[in-house]
Amino acid sequence: MGAGADVVPEAGAGADPRGADVGGVLTVASGAERPKPLHDPDPYSTPPYGEPGPWAPAPPVQHPAATPAHGTVAAGLPASGVAAVPSQAPPAGAVPDPALADAPPPVLPARHPAGSAVAAVPSQAPPPGAVPDPALAEAPPPAPPTAPVHGATAAAVAPAPAGSPQAPVPPGPGGDGQGGGTDPWGRYDPWAVSAAAPLQHNGAAAPTREQRRKRAGKAIAGGALLIALVSGGIGGALGTYLERNGGVGTVELPQAGKEAAERAPDSVAGIAARALPSVVTLHVSGSDSAGTGTGFVLDDRGHILTNDHVVEPAGSGGDITVTFNSGDTAEATVVGRDSGYDLAVVKVKGVSGLTPLPLGNSDNVRVGDPVVAIGAPFDLAGTVTSGIISAKERPITAGGEEGDGSDVSYVDALQTDAPINPGNSGGPLLDARGRAIGINSAIRSADSGGAESDGGQSGSIGLGFAIPINQGKRVAEELINTGKATHPVIGITLDMNYSGDGARVGAKGSDGGPAVTTGGPGAEAGIRPGDVITAVDGQRVHSGEELIVKTRAHRPGDRLELTLERDGKETKVSLVLGSSDGG
Repeated sequence: MGAGADVVPEAGAGADPRGADVGGVLTVASGAERPKPLHDPDPYSTPPYGEPGPWAPAPPVQHPAATPAHGTVAAGLPASGVAAVPSQAPPAGAVPDPALADAPPPVLPARHPAGSAVAAVPSQAPPPGAVPDPALAEAPPPAPPTAPVHGATAAAVAPAPAGSPQAPVPPGPGGDGQGGGTDPWGRYDPWAVSAAAPLQHNGAAAPTREQRRKRAGKAIAGGALLIALVSGGIGGALGTYLERNGGVGTVELPQAGKEAAERAPDSVAGIAARALPSVVTLHVSGSDSAGTGTGFVLDDRGHILTNDHVVEPAGSGGDITVTFNSGDTAEATVVGRDSGYDLAVVKVKGVSGLTPLPLGNSDNVRVGDPVVAIGAPFDLAGTVTSGIISAKERPITAGGEEGDGSDVSYVDALQTDAPINPGNSGGPLLDARGRAIGINSAIRSADSGGAESDGGQSGSIGLGFAIPINQGKRVAEELINTGKATHPVIGITLDMNYSGDGARVGAKGSDGGPAVTTGGPGAEAGIRPGDVITAVDGQRVHSGEELIVKTRAHRPGDRLELTLERDGKETKVSLVLGSSDGG
């Protein structure tokens, strides 16, 4: 094959009807210079540069076809998978070379995977004027190639009918001439619609049903979130607009429906509803002053209990007007008063159908019990406040404006945090059952050093004091029955300037007489001037005021046990309280 560059395969020579690789008969032009190829032979048989010579055919239309799976061999093809290379037709006027008539045409290698099958591609017809080879005149031309179904290997190439002008079809790349499929690139048409071509897999894993379900769930969740965000934005914008512009129509505010007027009996409202008809407001005027206070009805005969400092401005010729919760008014007169207890009783005239306020027992009261106060602070009649009992037996003194101490009241009081203000004086302090357990009398103000009657202008700071109802009942009964109240006495005069602990008996009486009344309860018990009384019935006393308060908490005739200190020694004495008329 050393002279392979000087020979040209004759068209149609050596073509096997089955597409086998058969060498063609080569001829050499006589008397003429053999044409030289325009370029070096292409070992890969790539169209249009597959063979030398100026008559190299144009690139044929190519169609893609599926390649058999790796390791398989198409039907009718050898394992090598290399097809025969087509022979080129001789140029016009060329004379075949007898010496090379039996030489097979050169076969050029082609790059195709083993086992692939590509059908032979028909060769071009000889140019006009070419002389056919007599030895091959009878050889039948190869049959035109038939394109196999996409994805299947060609079985064999059928021979072309006799007289066909087509040259033998060279096997495409990857064929060996022993039968194979059509070259997938030999008839490629970039504009053709490959309707029969199956879909190709891109290599990605196909999603499972669970993955598709999860993707669908995520898509639904995302859509719902998007809808919620959009809806929220629209709603917020609409709400802001309506809020700034007052809505889209008339405004109608929500309101609770009508409810029953009844309240629980032990509630503040229930207590107030029962007690208010028995509470009155007193307007007092005299020649020098006037004032306002509160009182409550004791019986159906028109007796009303209040504080002494409330009716004091009226004196002996002033006016007292009583206003009931219903708004009715009536004139009242003083029945009796006692400055030492700060209590007074007045009586209205010409009034019937009064509702007395039930009385409780102050000895049953315990610290922390709920209480309700009713009064007319600053002439605001029917004011109701509530709180608890803060302390019991709180010794307080009130009054003292006279200077001689005749108007000082000594009260073993109930302390409460229920607000009590000027005008509440004489009003009732009620327990949880609506019963009077005290008479509101004094408050401790922030700008005063002690308790004072609430007839002043100081306001409540949560320190209110009430006379226990047990003491008030006894004094009221005495005032109604006799017009005056009696005070329990020990029959001694105290040194009110003593600054030590306890109450010291003075050296002499206020009128210059003896400090221990001759024949009185103290003298009979053996009390002497200079003795210091430190306890009453076992309860410690720290001053003369406390001793008076503890004594007045009892009735005349009650027995007391006193603890004394004399010459550094402690002793106890027992006595029966005497009685004196109050002033």
